[in-house]
Formats: sequence, structure tokens, C-alpha cells
Amino acid sequence: MLRICHVHCLGLISYERAWKWQHSLVNKKQNSDSLADILLLLEHPAVYTLGTGASLQYLKFELDCSPYPIHRAERGGEVTHHCPGQIVGYPILNLKYHQKDLHWYLRQLERVLIETLEFYGLPAERRQGLTGVWLEGYKIASIGIKVSRWITMHGFALNVESDLSGFENIIPCGLEGHKMGNMSEFIPAIKTAEVRSILIKVFARVFELDCLINPSLDLSE
Repeated sequence: MLRICHVHCLGLISYERAWKWQHSLVNKKQNSDSLADILLLLEHPAVYTLGTGASLQYLKFELDCSPYPIHRAERGGEVTHHCPGQIVGYPILNLKYHQKDLHWYLRQLERVLIETLEFYGLPAERRQGLTGVWLEGYKIASIGIKVSRWITMHGFALNVESDLSGFENIIPCGLEGHKMGNMSEFIPAIKTAEVRSILIKVFARVFELDCLINPSLDLSE
């Protein structure tokens, strides 16, 4: 039997709120191996985030003059930008039931994104020595993760129909000269909700999970 994964499509959620939810879910999974895997899919209002060791040299503004809220999170990677029209995925997986290998996990996330894009006939690819997914020279998806006691958090961001102007104020992922792209540049009529449904199916196949879609997630208690 396939391992169960509960998928929560949460809509537009503040970064702070989603961050707290991740910590709560990770804590619960670390204290119970029997809990199902979880995939949170959402969008964030415009925000900048930096990984644990991210350098401020990749910001093109002073910290007290940021055009959007800025957060330093415990994920890997440099600075990135989230905004509406971007699918953000936070898998809360127990890698003990998959593979206890962080490189394998990163490559699997890339595979999910690549195969989602391939569904639309878009020839996405990896770049040697880098994490993320590229399409015809544009970086279209970014990945930054945290794994503690083999429970994952943070994850990926796929640009579908987002306003990319926020990336102009940073050097995304610390990659000078790399341009960010949207799926909508290649398929103008594409919609985030449509891509999300395909991504769920690909995620289930790649990680060999039985994904059950749940409408909401209440961690108010």
C-alpha cells in the first residue's frame, strides 16, 4: 500500500502564518512516526526570505528600506521572493519512509517540478551544481529545504503567473546574471489552480504517495 499524504491547498497565506504551521506540523511528526505525510500548497503576499546563512550582499536595498516584509528562515539557500501567482509547496515528509538522503530529496523535488512543466510541453532542466529548475535560460522554480530528524520543511516555489518585478530588488538565490521566468511567458493563458492540480498528481507519482486533498488546515488551537 502507498503511504498517505494529506494535501492542503490553502490559498493566499502570510509567510509568518505558514511558517508557524510548518513548525507545529514538524513537531507533531517528530513525536509520532505514525502520522501521514503532508503537503502544504499555497501562495504568499509579496515577501523576501533568506536562508540561514544567506548573505545580505544579495539585497539591492538597505534592510530598513525593504519594499516588502523580509524574513530569515532556517532553510538552505540565499534570498528569494514570494508573491501571488507562484505555487509555494511545503512538504512535511518523514524521510525514514522514503530515503534518508538529502540529495535524493532535493533531486526528487526538482523532478516533481520538471515533470509538471513537461506535462505542458515545457522542456525544463536542472543546472549542474545548482538547485532549482530552469526553462530556456530562465530560472522558473527555486528550492530551499530544512530537514530535522528526517522530517522535512520549507520546500519549493514555482513561478506560474506572478509579478516578477520583486526579483529586481535582489540577486535571486545569489546567482548573478540569472533571469527569473514565469510559465505564463510560455503559455499565456495558464492559471495557477490548473498547474497546482497537475503538480499534486506528479508529486504523488514521484514520491509514491496516495495524496488525499483536504480543503483547509486549522491549527488555531
